[in-house]
Amino acid sequence: MLTIFVIVFINLVGFGIIIPLLPFYGEHYGASPEKVTALMATYSLFQFLFAPIWGYISDRVGRKPILIISLLGTIFAYLLLAVAPNLIWLFVARAIAGIMAGSISAAFAFMADITTREDRTKGMGIIGSAFGLGFIAGPAIGGFLAGGDINNTNFQAPAYYAAGFAALASILSVFFLRESLPAIKRQNWQLKFKPIQSLKTINLKLPPDVKYILYLTFFAISVFAALESTFAMWTERNFSWGVEQNGYIFAYSGIISAIIQGFLVGPMAKKWGLKSVINQGFLFLVIGLVLLPFSNTLLLLLVSMAIVTYGFSLTSPALTSQLSLQVSESDQGTMLGLSRSISTLARVIGPLISGYIFVYFGKDWPFFVGGIIILIVLIYGIIYKR
Repeated sequence: MLTIFVIVFINLVGFGIIIPLLPFYGEHYGASPEKVTALMATYSLFQFLFAPIWGYISDRVGRKPILIISLLGTIFAYLLLAVAPNLIWLFVARAIAGIMAGSISAAFAFMADITTREDRTKGMGIIGSAFGLGFIAGPAIGGFLAGGDINNTNFQAPAYYAAGFAALASILSVFFLRESLPAIKRQNWQLKFKPIQSLKTINLKLPPDVKYILYLTFFAISVFAALESTFAMWTERNFSWGVEQNGYIFAYSGIISAIIQGFLVGPMAKKWGLKSVINQGFLFLVIGLVLLPFSNTLLLLLVSMAIVTYGFSLTSPALTSQLSLQVSESDQGTMLGLSRSISTLARVIGPLISGYIFVYFGKDWPFFVGGIIILIVLIYGIIYKR
């Protein structure tokens, strides 16, 4: 477990390094806010399209080869990002990174292979903690490397460092990771998989409560992804911030999220129940999103971001747990895959819509619209889902 934890952590540090960089990199090449958010969504779009393919192949050749191949592709994507001569090549680099995001699903599959059913939650939690720590360290490192001068940003250094982290993760995978899926358990090659077919399941035979949870998941993640994709442009216009300051804010948010998900969600769910935790999370999301546009000082901004992060950090794991309780043991894998597909799709749609709202309604309105959407979902849940 320790080996896969370290590999995922190192890989996610590299991923996190890029997060605060992209909006400014896009604007450096003349991208409008709609194009900036489209650039942010490109990774998730190609991840959504190719993740099922990587999963299909990993069931047949094993997890380790997929992990190594996707990490090597990630190195190439980061190097291309570092030397991209124009906006088109930035999109190409992010598309390749999304295509090569198979290491993420391979890591989860690896953990599922090496844990018993009783220890599955603990194993997935270990992967989740690697994600959380990566998203704390990565943005801070990326911000530091890029610098705080908005007119003299170093776009190349963070990308090169991200490639270095991916290279280190691939080396560890080659020399220290043992294959988790023995040949006897691998599936035969049958071209029956359909990458987007799982989404059609939503309107077919899922119980109403399961559909409802999946819809909640989609709205929560799309709104939070919209915030992530427009936040740097908002701080640039409100505070004249660059990559460095935004990197530290994302790291700050990551620390809060790690504390809440690691120490608060479980006890709160036991005390009040998952539905209450979900509703509380949505309520704080609404409050934080509405407060953000009025945050004209650093202190107010830190408070608003803490409230938003608190709300999402309650909602996300509680929705996942609630979903797992609504289906049988035999359907857990299917529901997990479906939930991930919906989450990834939300990270495409949310940023794309928020970019247009940012341009045509104003820089504050992505937050207001997100708050309104979550408020409607919350009211619906209270009235109709008692």
